[in-house]
Amino acid sequence: MSEQDLAPQTAEDLRAIILARYDSFSGRLQQVARHVLDHPDDLALETLTVIADRAKVQPSAIVRFAKSLGFPGASPMQRLLRDGLLAKHATLGYGERVRRFNTSVNRTVDGEAGALLAEFVEGDTLALQNLRQTVGKADIDKAIKLINQAETLYIMGFRRSFPVASYLAYSLQQVGKRVFFLDGVGGLARQQARTIQQNDLLIAISYHPYAEETVAVTEAVSTAGAKVLAISDSLVGPIAKVSTLVLQVKDSDVRNFRSLAASLCLAQTLVVGLAFERERPPVVRKRRDKVRASA
Repeated sequence: MSEQDLAPQTAEDLRAIILARYDSFSGRLQQVARHVLDHPDDLALETLTVIADRAKVQPSAIVRFAKSLGFPGASPMQRLLRDGLLAKHATLGYGERVRRFNTSVNRTVDGEAGALLAEFVEGDTLALQNLRQTVGKADIDKAIKLINQAETLYIMGFRRSFPVASYLAYSLQQVGKRVFFLDGVGGLARQQARTIQQNDLLIAISYHPYAEETVAVTEAVSTAGAKVLAISDSLVGPIAKVSTLVLQVKDSDVRNFRSLAASLCLAQTLVVGLAFERERPPVVRKRRDKVRASA
């Protein structure tokens, strides 16, 4: 069997293999891997020179990365991602649409509040559309199952993530879950997390540059054997790598102000989805789970 026969055959296979082998890559190849995972549209639509510039690596590093996965070069890997993009009927990827939007914004001098509103609405619309691509139905189902089965939910998110964490803590309590909000008051985040048990679940929310408290608690909880549901902007970020499940969300960034519209939409989906799940009769849940298991 040739090396090319061992190469991933679909975009999903490629993603799975990169995630499985990420820790074994050298530092430079990890840099490429992260860019492939976080910006697959770049690989599908851009030239090697542009990709290398955005990933802050040499073009040769991308070629070496592709060969390490069994491809004869970078072009077949790009073709695989391009085919996956076209299969979703998306001729223009999210990354490129965002860049074009940001270019048009940057050409505009400071304007009226009404114009700013239009810019923020457009940015959030792009982010919400992308959320449907990064988080699928199966991911939502798995997340709701983890939340539903947990005896106690521990929820944390600092700095920009704090509004998302506080919303989840409040709303999941309203649905009937036992919730402990790790607010880190007095610098006691790690101490607050010490009571977590293996039948509990930590929901950790963090985005680049990642709050140190969230990273430390997530790693400690994972080491202790408890499950972690991460909401983050990267599949290989510091909280993602030690999590049971990662829900990837990329909020808009307009004039250097980052939104939380997509993150809050995802949080609301989890809450409402859990409410529906808990109202569903046990017989229906068992029948549905049986069908999924046999699928």
